[in-house]
Amino acid sequence: MNKPKKVALLTAGGLAPCLNSAVGSLIERYSEIDPTIEIICYRSGYKGLLLGDYYSVTPEIRANAGRLQKIGGSSIGNSRVKLTNIKDCIKRGLVKEGQDPQKVAADQLIKDGVDVLHTIGGDDTNTAAADLAAYLAENDYGLTVIGLPKTVDNDVYPIKQSLGAWTAAEQGAKYFQNVVDENNSNPRMLIIHEVMGRNCGWLTAATAQAYRKLLDQSAWLPELGLSREAFEVHAVFIPEMALDLAAEAERLRKVMDEVDCVNIFVSEGAGVDAIVAEMEAQNQEVPRDAFGHIKLDAVNPGKWFGEQFAKMIGAEKTLIQKSGYFARAAAANTEDMRLIKSCADLAVECAMRREAGVIGHDDEQGDVLRAIEFPRIKGGKPFDINSDWFTQTLEEIGQTKGAVVEVVH
Repeated sequence: MNKPKKVALLTAGGLAPCLNSAVGSLIERYSEIDPTIEIICYRSGYKGLLLGDYYSVTPEIRANAGRLQKIGGSSIGNSRVKLTNIKDCIKRGLVKEGQDPQKVAADQLIKDGVDVLHTIGGDDTNTAAADLAAYLAENDYGLTVIGLPKTVDNDVYPIKQSLGAWTAAEQGAKYFQNVVDENNSNPRMLIIHEVMGRNCGWLTAATAQAYRKLLDQSAWLPELGLSREAFEVHAVFIPEMALDLAAEAERLRKVMDEVDCVNIFVSEGAGVDAIVAEMEAQNQEVPRDAFGHIKLDAVNPGKWFGEQFAKMIGAEKTLIQKSGYFARAAAANTEDMRLIKSCADLAVECAMRREAGVIGHDDEQGDVLRAIEFPRIKGGKPFDINSDWFTQTLEEIGQTKGAVVEVVH
């Protein structure tokens, strides 16, 4: 198959600290390999694709693509659109009654003269890309789809490390470094740090680890009340780990009595089953997005955990802070930029030979960086709570793996 004459890029789903870097890296690599290849960027992800709304990458953009490495977010815009959710696409005015969004997208790519489509997103974006790639193949459109794995959750099968996740952990740690200073604003202070992670606790665990490394670099003055114990992570709650609220409350009350504060890191997906069960028992509607996911902002796990623990540990004041938007909109750090560049370079190589798939280190094939077959891509990969570094973290903060989550009324 011939090399592409025109390629398109889109970013979709939630933000992560890699999107602008990935877009910039792809533009730079194409410009190095063959500047005659046209590049367009669909605005707001699959929404722009359905509507035929895009930026054309001009020589000036090519020359200045490196600027994207230093800026967070996505300059070309994101949206949450599921091409197989026809009802939602019609409701949002993206297609008309009787139209198939996948056919509309495929026809638009043909109309725009696109040979290769690069999708940059998480499991929803890349499963949508997989659906589109299958549709294109089944209907002989002759187009190639190549994905890049973006998600701060780091929960995509079978990808070892998702783009942007390292940066998100680093930024979440920096965020809490300021928030934790609130521990001396009130006696018996409970601080809940809610971290992103719907089904996977990797980001919460990695953020706690990164924050504790910052504590290692700090100087303390316990003689004047400045002790590490008060700034420590006292508990980490993630979806993969069972939790005995009563036992944890007993342990954390002792911490509160000793250091006058408790700091808890909790994944936004932790305890959700118990929260939803409680909402449904009260006949409350559980809001969901176009992909059928529970809208975690509406469920508010951090608030729930705060309410559960406040009385049990005798907190006088509870502060709930979420680092998600701070962390996910950051520019990629050096470690992530190296990963992004290596993935973008391979994505362009694959485009030249028209090889479809999602670019990543395949943890089922020796962690080799390759174009992973779309049918193997799916979300919901759990964090391994038996990882040595996480087990060590729990041991150092005095936490054990509990039994079950109970609702305390």
